[in-house]
Amino acid sequence: MNPSISKRLAGLDWTAIRQSLWEFGYALTPAVLTKTECLDLAEMYSSATKFRSHIIMSRYRFGRGDYKYFEYPLPPVVQELREHSYSYLATLANEWNKALGKSDTFPEHHSAFIKICEEAGQTRATPLVLHYEAGDFNCLHQDIYGAVAFPLQLTCFLSQPGADYEGGEFVLVEQQPRAQSKAEVIVPTQGQAVVFATRYRAVKASRGYYRTNLRHGVSRLKRGRRFTLGIIYHDAE
Repeated sequence: MNPSISKRLAGLDWTAIRQSLWEFGYALTPAVLTKTECLDLAEMYSSATKFRSHIIMSRYRFGRGDYKYFEYPLPPVVQELREHSYSYLATLANEWNKALGKSDTFPEHHSAFIKICEEAGQTRATPLVLHYEAGDFNCLHQDIYGAVAFPLQLTCFLSQPGADYEGGEFVLVEQQPRAQSKAEVIVPTQGQAVVFATRYRAVKASRGYYRTNLRHGVSRLKRGRRFTLGIIYHDAE
């Protein structure tokens, strides 16, 4: 028997993850989903009942490819991953806010944060599965769905690079004040997750902290089929 999602998350080196987020704005974890869980989530994409909406990227000039937002209740593996990973990231989110002089604080538990979203009129589920075929890509963007937004999110990779697809690298671009942008290109294996800044992060300088803005996307898929699971902690209006 595989350990539960919560136990797998508890076994991660969160000190190293937070350090990487402070230094680079992202962190790559060891595998948090099994191969079977990855395949089950990818196969779920064809379901007509699990999702609340289906977005074709080219219609909105978001890129090429498509994605579907889950409907509540979320599949158990998605709910557990979202709920338990949030608690490890809330402390860092509060540290970033404090460093940037923001008074907002995030509660320790995700259920309490969801209530804040509900009070702001954000009640639609945002976890999603993204699907790419050869030639598809995702333009650089930020996942903001209302006034309430958690500053970190997580993407799990459901397909295996080299075997299932080629190309389709995860791209993170950081805009530094009064400087040119810098990019990180990440190629996780099946089951791994990338935790990254949703729209900004705090960066330490000689005279305190400053804010950098980040956007993420996916480079052009050259061959095959690629699925990912996106865990966004705030809900949508």
